[in-house]
Amino acid sequence: MKRRLEIARGLMHNPRVLFLDEPTLGLDAQTRRAIWEYIRELNRREKVTIFLTTHYMEEADYLCDRVAIIDHGKILVVDTPDNLKNLSGRDVITVRCSDYERLRRRLAGEDWIRDIKVHNGVLEIYVERGEEKVPLIMKISEELKMTINSITLRKPSLEDVYLHFTGRTIREAEASPIDLLRMRFRFRGR
Repeated sequence: MKRRLEIARGLMHNPRVLFLDEPTLGLDAQTRRAIWEYIRELNRREKVTIFLTTHYMEEADYLCDRVAIIDHGKILVVDTPDNLKNLSGRDVITVRCSDYERLRRRLAGEDWIRDIKVHNGVLEIYVERGEEKVPLIMKISEELKMTINSITLRKPSLEDVYLHFTGRTIREAEASPIDLLRMRFRFRGR
């Protein structure tokens, strides 16, 4: 209700431009969706231009016609959500395995690999036609006598775009140096 009241207060003078800072922060899923629908309807019906700041990538994807990724106060890229997600033109295969560094080195020589990144001990492999590449990765891991704990395939998301431009997750970007150390030690302990 507080968030709805804040939005209503901002609309009292019929603005042409409305700035919303994290409008759904801390809300339950049902209320969050209701706010999203209200914001979309306000933009469509009243022709209000809305500037929205959010850490929720799915919120930006759902609500925004244009997205800007900002890191350390600098705008890195601005485009539509679909164009940003298609920037790489690649699927993302995420692999958790017994020796991700050895698998990364082996896969680096494959011409069908567009990029490989490691985030918190998880291998992210960027490829075209990912559904065809998952069996190849499984075969290579078998050749290396490695255990694959999990493997997932997904289409690029705004989170992937954010990682591409900043090199870290939003949580890492906001974390203090002590929090980053804790995350690294916690992961190594597994």
